[in-house]
Amino acid sequence: MSNIRKVAELAGVSVATVSRTLKSPDIVSPATRDKVRRAIEASGYRPNQMAVQFRSRRSHNLAVLVPTIANTFFARVIAGVQQAAREQGYGVLLCNTLGQEEDEIQYAGMVAARQADGVIQLRAFNPFPDDAVEPGRPLPMVNACEVLDDAPCPTLRIDNRAAARTLTEHLIALGHRRIAMIQGPRRSPLTRDRVAGYRDALAAAGIAPDETLLCPGDFTPASGHAAAGSLLAVESPPTAIFCESDEMAIGAISRLRQAGLSVPADVSVAGFDDIAFASYSDPALTTIAQPAEAFGRRAVEMLIAILEGRGEVAPRVVLPHELVIRDSTAPPRDDIRDRG
Repeated sequence: MSNIRKVAELAGVSVATVSRTLKSPDIVSPATRDKVRRAIEASGYRPNQMAVQFRSRRSHNLAVLVPTIANTFFARVIAGVQQAAREQGYGVLLCNTLGQEEDEIQYAGMVAARQADGVIQLRAFNPFPDDAVEPGRPLPMVNACEVLDDAPCPTLRIDNRAAARTLTEHLIALGHRRIAMIQGPRRSPLTRDRVAGYRDALAAAGIAPDETLLCPGDFTPASGHAAAGSLLAVESPPTAIFCESDEMAIGAISRLRQAGLSVPADVSVAGFDDIAFASYSDPALTTIAQPAEAFGRRAVEMLIAILEGRGEVAPRVVLPHELVIRDSTAPPRDDIRDRG
């Protein structure tokens, strides 16, 4: 096991500087902290974290509030968090909240108890009380993925409205006019923005919206399956279905096949997220790719910058998205192209 002297040699600093960086990083220059951290990573040195916490009054743990660890998109975000936190010398406390505000408030309380230094919140809810920090000090939180409109902390997201418009425009360009949407939870800002983008594309193409083609869901395969069944029962069924998550799209495809329909020959289906299964589903799924791992990495970098006072942190960061066209979308059949 490498020791602190080896770290000092690799970093080109004294043993005292390494010790000072571990005990009181706030009094060490950012450049020196970076050199020491890189040396720690290269040497494999693992400081006594309990001793560091006792001396510095910091835990070097980050709490990540995840609505559900069952969602494969969040699994990728968490992977990015863990990798970035490890590189920065932080541990990760994974909190599976199931979207329960009471649980999120309790987990955020770990900061006051010095069990965690800060929080990465992946849902649009602020779990801290108004007096959580002293006036003039930043809230130790980053809100990523699903974000509050008036978040009291830095946020990290994609432009969901623009992404939904892009995907809907793809379906319109193929010739679809009866385009359904299986939504996420009604209270979610993601649902609000993606529905708005869907409506933007319809309006630009001169397609009147049909409210019977909007079905509620909750991002799970089961809700996609159920919603697809409801859409098959409308008087003039859709020729394309835009699902607000890949998992709902996979559930919808299963239900369409149970009804004897082929995707995309009879109905095109598109998702959102580009989870790992999207390229391996049958057919491979057209979707919007979100940079899930980048969400995790950037959230960690932003939070540590707040905790360590590394200058200004961008208050609102928007990451890029990408339309990924695969086999689940195609032009409608000639016999149904102009119906509705």
